[in-house]
Amino acid sequence: MKHIIVVLALFGFMSVSHAEETVSEKAKSTANDVKRGAKKAMNRAEEAVCMEGDVKCLAKKGQNRVEEGADYVKDKVDEVTDKK
Repeated sequence: MKHIIVVLALFGFMSVSHAEETVSEKAKSTANDVKRGAKKAMNRAEEAVCMEGDVKCLAKKGQNRVEEGADYVKDKVDEVTDKK
């Protein structure tokens, strides 16, 4: 029961914060999402055809995941700081 209340509270908070976004903020967020999605798709395609050997392919895959995570965090921090 406690988990349900926490989840409902989070959804309520997200709904309010989402409603406060302006059109330009939403457009910037969407543009960032599209860029990250394209980069992610390109990384996955490269990983699928990797023929350098298991160790090198796994290293590249790990590097891609770290880079994608860093890009996501950077974009979200930029979006939050732009709102203020």
